[in-house]
Amino acid sequence: MVVSQPRIKICGVTRLEDAERAVELGAWAVGLILYPGSPRGCSPAEAERIAAALHRQVELCGVFVNATLDDVTRLSERIGLTMLQLHGDEGPAFCAEAARRTGTRVIKAASVTDIGELRDLERFHTDFHLLDGRAPGLRGGTGQTFDWGLLPSRRSATPLILSGGLTPENVTAGILQVRPFAVDTASGTEASPGHKDPEKLAGFFAAVARAGDGAPTGVAQS
Repeated sequence: MVVSQPRIKICGVTRLEDAERAVELGAWAVGLILYPGSPRGCSPAEAERIAAALHRQVELCGVFVNATLDDVTRLSERIGLTMLQLHGDEGPAFCAEAARRTGTRVIKAASVTDIGELRDLERFHTDFHLLDGRAPGLRGGTGQTFDWGLLPSRRSATPLILSGGLTPENVTAGILQVRPFAVDTASGTEASPGHKDPEKLAGFFAAVARAGDGAPTGVAQS
């Protein structure tokens, strides 16, 4: 199926002003990292503030790393999340139960260095798959790309979100090579961890637009 240019997920948002700017530029989703170990961690209180201001304007995606099901459910309900991104060692059963308890769509994220890791993600029948780069000690926000040449070996029909080191300078090439459903950026649009750079944000959206309309991507409902 041929659809318009990929959707854009702006991740690592910690401030309402950055979330609002992302929405003004046309973001599909805003990622709120609810993992205390991240330098881009968003406090639940600020996440609530962002969700209250942008409810129904954008997908509100909570990013979790090896949280308990109870914590995922509690924070999802408290904040008003519309999407979960599970970026740890969660298995397929955990992902399915998180979706059932919260009623939200689920992104299963994985860092990719070889075909085996790419194929392993096929066990997850979530709404989206997110592929990220890898860096020691980090879960997302690595600033590292991965070998996009692995992706022709991908057999899953699950809509793909391309992540990992995407910047205004390389996202056009990534889209043209991978043809993802969506692209995701965190460190590539920052002034400092957790704080977005307005010029880089605008540049990222412009670079996605340059990839052109009509690129074949995965299929999913918005």
